[in-house]
Amino acid sequence: MSVPGQALAGLGLTFHGFISLHSGTLPEPPKAPQPSGRPKNVDEVAFQDEVVAVLKKSLEGADLPNLLFYGPPGTGKTSTILAAARELFGPDLFRQRVLELNASDERGIQVIREKVKAFAQLTASGSRSDGKMCPPFKIVILDEADSMTSAAQAALRRTMEKESKTTRFCLICNYISRIIEPLTSRCSKFRFKPLSDSIQQQRLLDVSEKEHVKISNEAVSYLVKVSEGDLRKAITFLQSATRLMGGKEITEKIITEIAGVIPKETIDELLLGCQSGSFEKLETLAKNLINEGFAVAQLVNQLHDTIVESEVYSDKQKSAIVEKLAEVDKCLADGADEFLQLMSLCALVMQQLTQNI
Repeated sequence: MSVPGQALAGLGLTFHGFISLHSGTLPEPPKAPQPSGRPKNVDEVAFQDEVVAVLKKSLEGADLPNLLFYGPPGTGKTSTILAAARELFGPDLFRQRVLELNASDERGIQVIREKVKAFAQLTASGSRSDGKMCPPFKIVILDEADSMTSAAQAALRRTMEKESKTTRFCLICNYISRIIEPLTSRCSKFRFKPLSDSIQQQRLLDVSEKEHVKISNEAVSYLVKVSEGDLRKAITFLQSATRLMGGKEITEKIITEIAGVIPKETIDELLLGCQSGSFEKLETLAKNLINEGFAVAQLVNQLHDTIVESEVYSDKQKSAIVEKLAEVDKCLADGADEFLQLMSLCALVMQQLTQNI
């Protein structure tokens, strides 16, 4: 496997065919369909050394505990358990022994009681064609388990207990706090770290070189910044930018547009409007920001970084603004009107920046 292939394998990604080519712009993609790019065994899982080391010890005895993988998206959680399952069962028995349910599947209490329970009760039989030892159990993978209802999680608890002899469960989530304690106590927990900037930069440069994508080192660094440790997201942005540019060099400006990032100039203009003390000017800026299609939730994240990192504002001003940012973020998550929340935020920022402290 090539270096870029190894980089993507750990995250279950493939880059072949990801570029929509205009004739003559870039070399044609391979005619034959490419494999999914997921690792075939745990050794091929990249970047999560501690998790892999512990998991390999379990595989040596052809046994697994119930598992709970948690951490940011795009760090290789699903790829790791699929690689472990392939290593345990081989290609012939993989489909028979593994049940995978993700957020696109119905996973309410009824599914847990019927589908998962029925699969768990099936007898694990058969031997591997290569003669290697095959464990006498099946694996149920519940991806994005933190989106399951509490009732469904409670129903799963009893199923995990009753079927412990024939079935192992792997729960995958971004937020471990959303998994009920009776489930976490029944699982071996593994935390997946965000990928470091240096690792992401090197992998993106490797992929760009292999796929003949023109992008500067500065643009790659910016791409890493906006992807927030998610290599899968970074490669998706790179894919979209390549399609947009059609062979031309990808710049920071293009990445800003693709990623939906609000330009720094727009943030600065909004803060200047807050400092002016003019509510009418503030309303105009807020309407323009909404009309240009920028997400207020994205503004909240960027404004947080701008305010906290700034040396212009006092700690008292920062604390008041950050508290309001948290309140607005919660309201937006609950479905509140974006314009009203933006005006509420800007009004408080204006109050803090115009008063003498």
